[in-house]
Amino acid sequence: MEELYNLNVERAVLSAIIFDPQIYEEVAAVLKPEDFYLPFHQHLFDSMEKLYNKDLPIDEEFLKNELSKLRKFDEVAMIEVLSANPITNTKAYVQEIKAYSNKRSLVTLATEIKKLTIEEDLEVEQVMDRVEQKLYEITLDSINEDFKESKQITADTLKEIERLKELGNSKLIGIDTGFEGLNDKTSGFGKGDLVIIAARPAMGKTAVVLNMALNAIERGEGVAVFSLEMPAEQLMLRMLAAKTSIPLQALRVGNLRDDEWSRLSAAVDDISRRKLFVDDGGYATIHHVRSKLRKLKSQHPEISMAIIDYLQLMSGDQKGGAGRQQEISEISRGLKQLARELEIPILALSQLNRSLESRDNKRPMLSDLRESGAIEQDADIILFVYRDDVYRQSHVKEMLEKAKADGSDDKVKKYQEQYDQLLQQPEEKTELIIGKQRNGPTGMVELMFQKRFTRFVDAHKNPAGASYETIFEGGDFDQTEGKIDAPII
Repeated sequence: MEELYNLNVERAVLSAIIFDPQIYEEVAAVLKPEDFYLPFHQHLFDSMEKLYNKDLPIDEEFLKNELSKLRKFDEVAMIEVLSANPITNTKAYVQEIKAYSNKRSLVTLATEIKKLTIEEDLEVEQVMDRVEQKLYEITLDSINEDFKESKQITADTLKEIERLKELGNSKLIGIDTGFEGLNDKTSGFGKGDLVIIAARPAMGKTAVVLNMALNAIERGEGVAVFSLEMPAEQLMLRMLAAKTSIPLQALRVGNLRDDEWSRLSAAVDDISRRKLFVDDGGYATIHHVRSKLRKLKSQHPEISMAIIDYLQLMSGDQKGGAGRQQEISEISRGLKQLARELEIPILALSQLNRSLESRDNKRPMLSDLRESGAIEQDADIILFVYRDDVYRQSHVKEMLEKAKADGSDDKVKKYQEQYDQLLQQPEEKTELIIGKQRNGPTGMVELMFQKRFTRFVDAHKNPAGASYETIFEGGDFDQTEGKIDAPII
C-alpha cells in the first residue's frame, strides 16, 4: 500500500521557510497546518503563521520560543527539520504535501462512510448527502490558483470596468438582479441568499427569473436552472424572444422575416457560448438539487445563481408519510443551507394561495404564500409579481359573458371593445413587491411587461405610452443552424 505521507518532503519545505522566510506566504497560500502529517510539523507551521502575523522573524530562535510556550517544542524533530537537504523547487514539494493530505482526507472519508452506513441508522440519501458534502470540501481544498499573467489580468480588469459602467452609479454589492429599481432597493442578491419569487398563475412568474438569468449569462456569469414544469426548449424560446425582440408566438411557429431570422441566428450563436445549464427532468428532491449543484459548481465556479421553477413541485427526502408542510420546511431549509454552502443566491419560484382571489385588493402579502411558515422563515428576500391588468382583463371578460347572457347588445359592444383593447395592449404595468428583505427595506419596484417578448424592463426606462423595442445586433444568418439546444445536466 502506498504511503500517505513523506516526512522528508515536509521537513524540506519547513526548512526552506526557516532559511528563506519570504517564501512563507507562498507556501501558506496552499497549505494549512493540518496538511502536514507529523504533529510537530503541524505545530511548527502553525507557529510560523503566528510569527508572520505578528511581523516577527520566522527563525530558529523565535520558533523555539513560540513552541516552548505551548509545550510543543521537540528538539530532536527540530534538528531533523534544520538538517533537511536544501530545495529549489518549493512549489513541487508543496503540491506533494497537499496531494498526500487530500489522500488522507479521502481515506478518512472512506472510514466515515463505513461508520455512517453500518453503525448509524441513517437513510441512504442522508449518507450520500454527507459524503457528497465532504467530497465537495476536499475538492475545493485541492484547487489552487497560480499567478495570473498580465494578459489575463488586463482582460479581467477591462471586463470589470465595462460591467461597472453598465451599472452606472448604483450601490450594487451583490449579484445584479437585472433590474435597476430592484438593485437600488436590495443592492443585489447576496451570496448565500434564498430568494422566493411568488405569484398567481398568468402573472409572469417564470418570465421574471428568465430575464434575470439572461442578464446574468450576458454578463459572463453562469446560471443553473431546475425546470420542473416545462422543457428546456420552451425556456429557451422565452429567453430568445426577450433577447431578440421577436414575438414569442412567431418563434413558436417559425414565422419570421429575413431580418428576424438573422437576429435569431446571432442570438442563438451568442447564447450557445454562455454558461447556461438546464435540468428539465421534471422531478427533483432537495437531495438531487444539492448533488447536482455541488457537482456543477465545482466544475464551473462561474455559476452565480441557481433557479428552481418551482418550489412546490419539489419532493422531500423524508419517508414515512411526512406532511406536506414538513416537506416544504425541509426543502426551504435545504435550499437556504445550500445557497450558503455554495455562496450563490438561489431563486425559488413559489405558488400563492388561491384565497387571495376573494379579496378586493389582490396584491399578494406574506400570508398568501402556500405552506408559508417555513418559506417565510428561511427566505432572505420574498418578491411578489403583480399585474393589475390580469385581473382587469378577467373582470371585463366576466362582464362580457354576462352581457351576452342578458342579450344586452350595447354592453356586449362596450365590454368587447374593452376586452380587445386589454388583449392588444403591448405592455402592462407590473409591480414587483418586496414583501420581505432580511437586510433591507420592503417596498415596490415598478416594471413594464412587454407581453409579446415575455420581457420585463425597468419602468423608468420605458415610460407608459413610449414605443420600446431592443434589436439584437451582430452575427451572420446561417440557415443550417435551425436547431436550438439548451444544455441539459
